[in-house]
Formats: sequence, C-alpha cells, structure tokens
Amino acid sequence: MKMTLTGIFFILAGIIYTEAMDVAVDVALNGCTDTDGEKMFGLDGEEMAHSDWKAGKLVMTLPKFADPFGYVEGTYESSIAQIQTCRANLALNIQANKNPAVAEGDPPMSSIYPKSKVKVGTENSLICYITAFYPPRLNVTWTRNNKMMTQGVSTSQLRVNLKDGTYTMISTLQFTPQDGDMYTCTVEHSALDQPMTREFDVEVPSEPSLGPAVFCGVGLTLGLLGVATGTFFLVKGNQCN
Repeated sequence: MKMTLTGIFFILAGIIYTEAMDVAVDVALNGCTDTDGEKMFGLDGEEMAHSDWKAGKLVMTLPKFADPFGYVEGTYESSIAQIQTCRANLALNIQANKNPAVAEGDPPMSSIYPKSKVKVGTENSLICYITAFYPPRLNVTWTRNNKMMTQGVSTSQLRVNLKDGTYTMISTLQFTPQDGDMYTCTVEHSALDQPMTREFDVEVPSEPSLGPAVFCGVGLTLGLLGVATGTFFLVKGNQCN
C-alpha cells in the first residue's frame, strides 16, 4: 500500500498542570495529510485515546488496570470536524507555499514477526512494525518467495509518537505458512538511502533423533546388568569362603 503526501499540517494543544512539585502534560493532537488524519489524546507522553476512523468511534487505549477515564459524548464526531478543518488549512498552506518538499527526515526502523506460533498449514498473520519515521510518506510491499503479495495485506492508521513527533505504522499480511517459504516486508521512505527489507523464513523444526536415546538406553541397561552380575558372583564367592 502506498501513501501519498503533498503536505502536512498540525495542531498541537498542550496544557501543563502544576500542583506542588508535580507536573503533568496533557496533549490533544490533530494531524492530517491529504490522505489520512489523526486525532489523539495523551498524558505525559503516553496515549490515552484516539479516533478510529474504520471503527467509527473513539477508542480508549489505557490499560485495564488504570483508573477509569472517559471523554464527553460527541468527542469522536468533533474530531471528524477538526480533521476536515485541518485538511482545509493544509490545502491553503500547500497553495501558499507551492507544496515545498520536506528537507529533512527521520528514517524508519522496522521488524517482522508472526502474530502467533507458526504451524505449517495453519493460517496466521505476519506483522511488519514500522516506527520512528518522518515525514509520514511510506511505501510498504510484501513478497512470498520473491513474488509480490497484494492479497491479505492491511495497513493500520498512521500513529504519532508523542515523545518525538515521528510516526508508527503496522502492515499485516495474512498467510498460511508452508515449509521453506520466505516472506519479506520492504519499506521505502525518503529518509532511507535504499529500501529496507526484513525477512521471515518458515522453518519446520526437525524431529529429534532416536539414535542417542537408544544408545543411552542400551548402555544403561548393559551397565545395570554388569553390576547385577558382579554382585551375584561376589555373594557366591563370599559363601564359598
């Protein structure tokens, strides 16, 4: 999936609360490109909630053990209006600045891993985790045994890393592993000198050999027989004396 970008515009609102010596930073972030948008709420660099455009609702991302917290009704609907405003401002910014190119960027880091333990013939998911990149223009491609894969590929929303303003995205491939298959996830980004590829090989662990176990068993049996035979003759010898 290729994401196109002609410009980006951010609105970042931060409120600092102070009480005695404690300081907390509450963040509400609106971000948009010409193809995507992000509405996120955070506290002290950790995400608390975001608008999920596919699910059509505000998703709380606090862990279950955290204190219960929520936002007022209509927050998701409000975020839709804010993203529309962001895109309108972005279009004006692009027109006014004649769509200037981004001079500097941060190259992405990526890793590839299966969602669950790999079993040959059992459907699974391969996850390509891509993070720490800027600007948010990214091209991700999958291959199986050097052949391009397009079926079963899905991509998450762009996610802003609140600590440094870079981005994270996850690309997922549904696959049914077969022994010997090799999968790759290739990332192209303007801050990379060349495409970055991560590989995943499907390997079936070989059955443990019975040879060592058999030899050990036979050796132990012969050893025990030897001890028993020696004990027998020792007893008989003592009786003769």
